[in-house]
Parts: sequence; C-alpha cells; structure tokens
Amino acid sequence: AVAAGIIAADSAAAARREPVPTRRQAFPLLAAHAAAAARQAAPARTLHRLTIDAGLQRQLETLAAEHARLLPAGVSVALLLADHQTGEVLAAVGSAGLLGADRGGFIDMTRALRSPGSTLKPLIYGLAFEQGLAHPESLIEDRPSGFGGYAPENFDRGYQGTVTVRQALQQSLNVPAVTLLELVGPVRLLARMRRAGADPRLPRAATVGLAVGLGGVGVTLRDLVAIYAAIARGGGPVVLRESRDLPVPPSAGAPVLAPRAAWQVGAILAGVAGGSIGHASGPGVPGAIAMKTGTSYGYRDAWAIGFDGRHVVGAWAGRPDAAAVPGLTGRAVAVPLLRDAFARLAASGRPPAPLPGPPPGVLLARTGELPPTLQRVRTGGSTGGSTGTVADPVEIAYPPAGARLALPLASASAAPALVLKVRNGQPPFIWFADGRPIARERFARSTSWWPDGPGYTNLAVIDGRGDASRVTVFIEAALP
Repeated sequence: AVAAGIIAADSAAAARREPVPTRRQAFPLLAAHAAAAARQAAPARTLHRLTIDAGLQRQLETLAAEHARLLPAGVSVALLLADHQTGEVLAAVGSAGLLGADRGGFIDMTRALRSPGSTLKPLIYGLAFEQGLAHPESLIEDRPSGFGGYAPENFDRGYQGTVTVRQALQQSLNVPAVTLLELVGPVRLLARMRRAGADPRLPRAATVGLAVGLGGVGVTLRDLVAIYAAIARGGGPVVLRESRDLPVPPSAGAPVLAPRAAWQVGAILAGVAGGSIGHASGPGVPGAIAMKTGTSYGYRDAWAIGFDGRHVVGAWAGRPDAAAVPGLTGRAVAVPLLRDAFARLAASGRPPAPLPGPPPGVLLARTGELPPTLQRVRTGGSTGGSTGTVADPVEIAYPPAGARLALPLASASAAPALVLKVRNGQPPFIWFADGRPIARERFARSTSWWPDGPGYTNLAVIDGRGDASRVTVFIEAALP
C-alpha cells in the first residue's frame, strides 16, 4: 500500500505496531424485534427512524434478561413502554434475549396472541360506570352464581360475600366481573377493545360469551397496553406507533370510555395495595401507579399492566410455546418486573407523573350517600342469562350430582374433608346428609362436612324460603 502510494510510510508503521484483534467484537443489537417489524412494514426504505429511546431500551432489555434468569427454564418475558400522551413506543422488549433459543428469544411476545386472564376487568367495570349500572361504592355479590350454565370461580376458590365494586376490582373477583359483563354485554366489551386499537381474536367457531371477560379471547401485549393507554388518557383512544417515518394510523375516533368512567377505573387501580413506587398511591400523588394483574388459565401467562400520568408499561411472562408453568402468576412474576421497569424509567430522568384528579361530573360518595339505584348493583342483564340472584332457586353448587369423591376417610382427626357450596337462594341455609342436619349457615354459602364412611350419600340444602336442592354422591376412600 505504501509502494502504491495509498498510505504514507509512517501511517503503515503505526498500523504495524497495533495489536491484531484476537476475538470478534459484539455487534450492536438493540430493539431487534422492533427493527424487524419496521423493515417488514416498509421493506423498500433504507433508513428507519424509530420512536424507541435507546437508553430506555437498553435498560429494559437488561432488566428482562435479569428477571428471566430467575424463572424456570423455557420461560421468557416481554415489556412494552409507551407515552400515552403521544402514542410513541419508547421501549419494546419482545423476549428475554433474541439469541436465547431455549426461551424462544426470536419470537416477539409483544405481538403474540395470548389469553389476557383478568386484565380486561378494568374495561368491564369502566363500561358499567359509564352506563350508570354501578359506582365504585355500589354493593355487589361475590358468591357461587350461575350464568346460563357458566359458573365462574375465583382464583382462590373462595368467595367474599357482599363487597363494594371497588373492592371487587381491587381483589380481582371473578363473579362480580362476570355479573357486570352480563349487564354491559360481551359484544360491547369487544367493540370497545377495538376502539382502543386492539384486535381481539376468539377461538375458532367460538361465540361471543361471558368467558371473554376472564381471558377467553386472544390478545397481544400491544393490545393491552393500548387499552390501558386509553384508560390513562381519560378514555380517548391512543394509537401506538414505533416509526417516525410511516404515517400515523388513524384512530377509531370514538372514545373507549367516558372520561368519568376512565378516571374511576384509574382511581380504583391506583388504590391497590402496593400500587406505588413510593409509599402513597392515588390520583395526584407523585409516584402513584395504577396497575392490574392477570393470570391465564393453567398458569400459562402472567401479566401486569400499569400507568402513571404520562407512561404506560405492560409486562408479560410465560413460555412462548404456551405450556403451563406451575406457580406463574401476575402478582408473583409480572408485578416485580413492572415495578422495576417504572424504577428504571424514573432513574432515566422520567419520574412517574401524577395521575390526574377527577373530571367534572364524578360523583364522590359513600355507599349510603349514593342514589338508591346505585347503592346495590341490580342484576338481570342484557344477555338474558341468570345472574344468580336470591330470587333464583337454591342449588347445590358443589359437589355436583353423581360425583365420586375420594376422601382420606382413615384420617378421622384431620380437618373436614369436603366443602359444600350453594348458589342462589335466600339465607340462612340448613344442610342435611341422608336426612340428618349437619350444618346451619346464617349467611355463608359454603360449609365443611366430614362423612361417616364410604358409600352413597344424599346431600340436601334448604334455604330461608323453604326451597330445597338435593344431590347424590358416592364417597370412597382415597389411596394413602
């Protein structure tokens, strides 16, 4: 090169003194899934400018990898961070590591269809608030109930009895959510999801039913972030975007929720225990985060979605192949990931913005101060199914008729082995086994019973109106 006059002799000598590299340097790799999506959307473009904040993206990718290492083999995580005022996606982490083949790192889990678990409940409650069917301080029943053959149970298989709507949402109780969904209608729920920019997918040949409210529909992490962004923004739809070059997709225009209803939902979610990076929570409090968790059927998906006055973050954990992961729940796995994401956001110079105060027209009152029609949620909704009111005939919810129950009959000193449950009817409830009274419950809709021995048993319950329900079950000794 010196002889050819390409470089000077001193430059060549200096180059010879430099050590020869002995290993390859890591190629810069950041926001790989978002970059691939941008190239796919505009393959002819040679330069793609994204809304991704490189510093935040790098921090959240590191965070995702750190959390994934604490999870079982094959479990991945995904994060999506957006500015709900502008719709700009500031960080999109599709997996715990692009090259992690054991965790399906090449799959962008921010765009994968999954079951949302309980994460759609805030939108259900918001629709009930908007239509004047409920108020956060309205009373609602959480007890065994049937909805035209659909009988939801709570995550812990227990029931809280009469609670406020606020408590029902904060505790993520299933029966109150389905009660309200029957009133507002599952078709309306899907329509409002689409207004938010989501694209909900029903299982093949499935009809729109009440199960969609508890996770019986396919959504993506982007869908959920868009829905919560709309709630955070006062009910207006937010178009999420990652490209600065492509035209901004038009929104549906129509509101996802009325401003009053959106604020009520956000205020409830901000009051969840631990819903703050600091020590206080609630609208107007710096550091307050409104959040909701979700766990899909079979422990396949763990969700946590949260927002402050400016940002919305969605966190997911699970196996990309949709296999079950025992113990994988939103509260145990996704919430710590969400908290750390907000902490990294604050450390980057974007502290949580205060949640807004109530808009005009919000009724702030205790239960007894509400109009009579709002003091208690009135059942008997739009779909025409049974909501399990006290006017419905009493029915033994568990055990079902004809059940074969294996119990540890040899352990006479153990706690009562069988829980009996009743739905509908009017308390008090008197339980009988083979005609013999075994329990009287003044208000509770469940009781415990220890059978005398194996064989067929006739169980019956009589409610306060004298109505009765009977089932016959077979008791057998469980193997030691």
